[in-house]
Amino acid sequence: MTIMISLLRGINVSGQKKIKMAELKMLYQSLGLDAVTTYIQSGNVVFISRDVAPRELSRKIETAIEEKFYYSVSVFVYSINDWKAVIENNPFCKNTNKDPRRLYITLLAEMPEKQLVKELNQTANDIDEFDLNGKAVYLYCPNGYGRTKLSNNFFEKKLKVPATTRNWNSVNKLLELAQALEAS
Repeated sequence: MTIMISLLRGINVSGQKKIKMAELKMLYQSLGLDAVTTYIQSGNVVFISRDVAPRELSRKIETAIEEKFYYSVSVFVYSINDWKAVIENNPFCKNTNKDPRRLYITLLAEMPEKQLVKELNQTANDIDEFDLNGKAVYLYCPNGYGRTKLSNNFFEKKLKVPATTRNWNSVNKLLELAQALEAS
């Protein structure tokens, strides 16, 4: 049994693709997932699974959501160890001058093509910073995420892969919830 973290892309945003967290929790439980805990309304879920293949779990959850709610949602699934690696690889955390409230991460569903990454790296701006490492784009937006052009949609268009973005506080809170589950 493995502790897993999943993120749903684009639910409960501007009244679109509404899913109540209690319903989402019940859906996960109906799939045989245990100790299901949701965090805020944007589709963050921590749970225990006997199936440790994140890609298979993603498809299983995506299918269940489509069958129950009648729309498609991308689901990103990580083991607790993979989540810890995502956190540890953030290059902006090594710089103590960076305000952690201005850190974000855009997670990619798959590895982007090398040529697209090369083109993306040429789109730097004078204010916001990003660092693409594998399937994670680490962001530092000193003026806030609401003012950056480096949005989730920007990365999806440039890299041609589904993506979902979370602020650094949520990323760390999900690890905290997963570690509490691990300790119990």
